[in-house]
Amino acid sequence: MTRIIESLSDISSRYKSLFVDLWGCVHDGERALPEAVAALRAYRAEGGRVILLTNSPRPRAGVETQLVRFGVPEDAWDSIATSGDAARAAMLTGAVGRKVWFVGEPRDKPFFEPMRVIEDPVEIELVALEDAEGIVCTGPFDPSADLETLRPQFLYAKQKGLRLLCANPDIVVDRGTTREWCAGALARLYTDMGGESLYFGKPHPPIYDLARRRLADLGGDLDPGTILAIGDGIQTDVKGAVGEDIDSLFVSGGLASQETRTARQPDPDALDAYLAAEMMTPTYAIGHLR
Repeated sequence: MTRIIESLSDISSRYKSLFVDLWGCVHDGERALPEAVAALRAYRAEGGRVILLTNSPRPRAGVETQLVRFGVPEDAWDSIATSGDAARAAMLTGAVGRKVWFVGEPRDKPFFEPMRVIEDPVEIELVALEDAEGIVCTGPFDPSADLETLRPQFLYAKQKGLRLLCANPDIVVDRGTTREWCAGALARLYTDMGGESLYFGKPHPPIYDLARRRLADLGGDLDPGTILAIGDGIQTDVKGAVGEDIDSLFVSGGLASQETRTARQPDPDALDAYLAAEMMTPTYAIGHLR
């Protein structure tokens, strides 16, 4: 049974570390959420460690820059693990070949920059689909466009037997009040068409391995019982926590705000119905991180 809590401080003393989702929990894609920032600052002031665990396709440095722009202060977190870094590591070891067709926005080109932790990396070359050995997807070319426009290219890619590396398993995000498609929606389309998609962000193990490495670098306790995962994605944040055997705090006022009828807090009956439909049982739930 999921317990609805009023604030993070109600349960925070049980955990030494937090794996915290960003979009929908700490910021809304445009600006920091003040109550969430205050909660994380208070948790760290009591000695807790905060690893920001994000399905952003960007490298860690790019997310840090974004956080500054959104107004998330550095004293609200200790380290960052991104889906982008987990996927980049796989790409640079040859997961989808050397010549790749890139699907994404120009601002995501830093995805292809070298990683110092990879020894003897594959030299990646961006090519046209006709010449590609694989696909790297950081998101749609246009996050607001109809994904079906890519079906012809995906059909050709599937016939060639190309694997698609998905740098962000999220299906959608809300940028302010605007909902946008993410790379996970394209990977799902490609898989539904019979293609093979490779995932590295939540809820899949590689990003949690990276998060534990970040935590170990800080001298943190890696016992699953000492870690709490926080996020608004029921099939990413909560499902990933279940897979890693760690407790979870579901933020219902993010992606599922309408389904859970969340104002300050979720409607209990609506929350129960939503969780039953999703077949997920987070340890705790809260309307918004605070």
